[in-house]
Amino acid sequence: MENLMGGFATVFQPATLAYCFIGVFLGTVVGILPGLGPLTTIAILLPITYKMDVTSAIIMLSGIYYGVAYGGTITSVLMRIPGEASSVVTCLDGYEMARKGRAGAALGIAAFGSFFAGTIGVVAISYLSPPLSRWVLAFGPAEYAMVMLSGISLVTYFSSGSKLKALLMAAFGLLLGAVGSDPMAATPRLTFGVFHLAGGIDLVPLAIGLFGISEVLSMALQKPEKMQVLAAPTGFLQFMPNRDEARRSAAPVVRGTFLGFLVGLIPGGGAVLATFLSYAMERKLSKNPDEFGKGAVEGLAGPEAANNAGTAGAFVPLLCMGVPANAITALLLGAFMIHGVAPGPTIIERQPEIFWGVVASMYVGNVMLLILNLPLVGLFVRILEVPRAWLASIILIVCLVGVYSTNSAAMDVLLAVLFGVVGYILRRYGYDLGIVILAYVLGGVFERSLRQALAISDGDLAIFVSSPLTITFAVITAVLVVIAMIPRRASPKPAQATSTPTR
Repeated sequence: MENLMGGFATVFQPATLAYCFIGVFLGTVVGILPGLGPLTTIAILLPITYKMDVTSAIIMLSGIYYGVAYGGTITSVLMRIPGEASSVVTCLDGYEMARKGRAGAALGIAAFGSFFAGTIGVVAISYLSPPLSRWVLAFGPAEYAMVMLSGISLVTYFSSGSKLKALLMAAFGLLLGAVGSDPMAATPRLTFGVFHLAGGIDLVPLAIGLFGISEVLSMALQKPEKMQVLAAPTGFLQFMPNRDEARRSAAPVVRGTFLGFLVGLIPGGGAVLATFLSYAMERKLSKNPDEFGKGAVEGLAGPEAANNAGTAGAFVPLLCMGVPANAITALLLGAFMIHGVAPGPTIIERQPEIFWGVVASMYVGNVMLLILNLPLVGLFVRILEVPRAWLASIILIVCLVGVYSTNSAAMDVLLAVLFGVVGYILRRYGYDLGIVILAYVLGGVFERSLRQALAISDGDLAIFVSSPLTITFAVITAVLVVIAMIPRRASPKPAQATSTPTR
C-alpha cells in the first residue's frame, strides 16, 4: 500500500497528471474514429515520447490503450459502428437499446460497468504483480527463451483468420528483428550493404509505416459514407438506468470483469476475445436468450466490463514478465526499451516509481474517463464530422515528421513509406500486422536468451527440457503450432435466408 501511495504521489504531479488526461482523452477520440485504433495512434506518438520521461510516456500511451474502449462504446451505441474491434459486440444490443429510446441508459451501463471492471482490474494488478515478479526472478535464459516462444505461439494461435497467415507474419516479424548486428559476434547481417541498417530496423519507422501510413492509404481509397447518428442524451439523469436495467446488469458486469481479466492475462487473448466470450456466456446463462441481439441489457453490460478488464489484465505479463500480451502492449514494451527501461521482475524493486506510477495512473485515468464520457457524448460524436481527407492529411504529416525527428535521418522516412505500402498490401489480403510487431519486439529477447542458454549448456538442446517450466512452455508451443497447421474442414453453407434482416 505504501508503494501504491508513492505511485499516486507521482501521478498527481501537474505534468504527469496532464499527460494522463491527454492519454485518456486521445483514447476516447481514437475509439470514436472508426479504423484508426490504439495501435496506429500509439505508433504515431512514439517519437513524441523521446522527449518525455519514461513514466509520463507510458502513462500517456497506456491511457490511450484503455481509453479507446470508452470511445468505441459511443459509436457502437449511437451509430452501430464499432470504433475499435473490441466494441463489435456492443453494437448488437447497445444499438438496439438506443433505437428503443434507451441510448442514455446503454451508455450509462457501459460507462459504469467499464469503470467497475477497470478499477477491479487495476486492484488485481496491484496485488498480483509483486508475487508474480518474485516468481519470475527464478527464470534463467532457457526459461525466458521458452516463455518468449510460447508467447509468440499463443498470439499466433488466437489471432483471427488463417493460422498459416499468422505464422507467416510471426516469421516476418522475427526476420525484421534479426536485421542489424549479431548480438553475440557484432557482425552485420541482412543489411545488404546498407550502412543505415547496421543498427537494425528502428521500431518507430516500422510501427508508423505498418499502421500509420498504411491506415492513410486505406482511408484514401475508401469511399466516404454518410453516417446516421441517433440522438445523444443531453442531461446527466438520462444516463441513469432504471431499476430493472440496473438489476439485470449487475451480475453480468461482475462475471465479465473476472472473465475479461483472466483472458487478458493470456498472450493473444486480450479484450477482443474477452468480449465475445462474455457475450456467449451471458447468452448461455440467460433465461431469455432470444432477447440477445434485440436490446438485452446483459448482452451490453457483460462484454463492456470484459473489454476493460481484459485491457487491464494485459498489463500483468507486460509489467511482471516483460512479455506483451498483444500488439499494443508490444508497442508499450518498445516504448520502455526506447527509454532504456526493461519491464519485468526487477522493475518493481529497482524502479518502483515507474511501476507504481503506471498502476496508480490507471485508477486516476478510469475516473477521468467516467467524468469525460458521460457529459461530453454529444461533443465527441461531432468529431465524426471532420472530413476524412483532412484527417488523413493530418495523420500523414504527423507520421512523416515523427519518423524524421527521431534520428533526423531521411532513410527512416523511406523505410516508413516502404513499410506503409507493405502494410497496406498485407492488410488488404487479410494478414494480421499486429503479429509482426509482437514478433519483432520479442525476437531480440528470444534470440539473446536462446543463445545464452546454448552457451551455458555448450550447445546441448536438452537445456530447453531440463525443468518443469521449460517442458511446460515447450509442450504449449508444440501443441499450438501443430493445431494451427491442421487444416479446418469447410463449414456447410447455410440455407439462403427468406427475408432480408433489418439494419
